[in-house]
Amino acid sequence: MIFNDNLVQELNLLVKFPETSMEGLKVHNTADETLRAAAKRLFDKGLITQNDGGYLTDLGLEATESAHLLVNLMTPR
Repeated sequence: MIFNDNLVQELNLLVKFPETSMEGLKVHNTADETLRAAAKRLFDKGLITQNDGGYLTDLGLEATESAHLLVNLMTPR
């Protein structure tokens, strides 16, 4: 599997979530359509609780932690 545009958009949204299940994120209806679509796909995959953000599910929290790890590994120091 490669990182296609949809996957990159979803990963970018995931890393915007706080790394805790106690705080959520809201994607407003005035946000860019690609961001709203990414949120909907994450919801459909069971990673977030609402189709416009909400909270991370347990699976979403795990995915977010992995996404942050990948970003940290790939970012030059």
